Amino acid sequence: MTPYTIENKEAFELVVEDSPVATLMNEQEVILVNEQDEAIGTMKKMEAHEKGLLHRAFSVFIFDSRGRMLLQQRATGKYHGAHLWTNACCSHPFPGEVVYKAAERRLREELGFAAPLHELFSFTYKAEVENNLVEHEFDHVFAGRYDGSIQPNSQEVSDILYEEMSEIKKQIETEPLRFTSWFKIAFPRIEKWWKENYDANVKS
Repeated sequence: MTPYTIENKEAFELVVEDSPVATLMNEQEVILVNEQDEAIGTMKKMEAHEKGLLHRAFSVFIFDSRGRMLLQQRATGKYHGAHLWTNACCSHPFPGEVVYKAAERRLREELGFAAPLHELFSFTYKAEVENNLVEHEFDHVFAGRYDGSIQPNSQEVSDILYEEMSEIKKQIETEPLRFTSWFKIAFPRIEKWWKENYDANVKS
């Protein structure tokens, strides 16, 4: 993968000890849902991941005008998936927060920019991750286009790059352990949407 040129290198000085990410992990509540994404309660984020209970989440995919996907490498202080490559950002809406607004908020918090987002699809997945935790999410998938400057939050992001879709597909096939579980699950559907919509627009 070819590294993206970063204007603010200081953004990548990681602070692992006493990480605010770990603190938020213990304090933040997520929205528990049923298989129809109907809210049935709330729970502390860590407890929901320890018990593997289905909860509402979102994933944001960003492309530039050349059709390349923006990837981020998760920071060292993440409670799971540290150093793994994944989509632009992902997280959970707060109780009472609209998912679209949460996706916009998280994009600003992690990468320091805003872009128009469109919800493409949603899917449910369950995957065991590090530290005896389970990701069990009803994941809303958003996409957007952006070509401007990026200011990553060093508590969340270790590195970023724009990569060709064909190269990402190749890397997932040959080195799957470099990527997060949800990214590998969502990628085929994102690729299908990209070929039907985005790729045609880029080439036109």
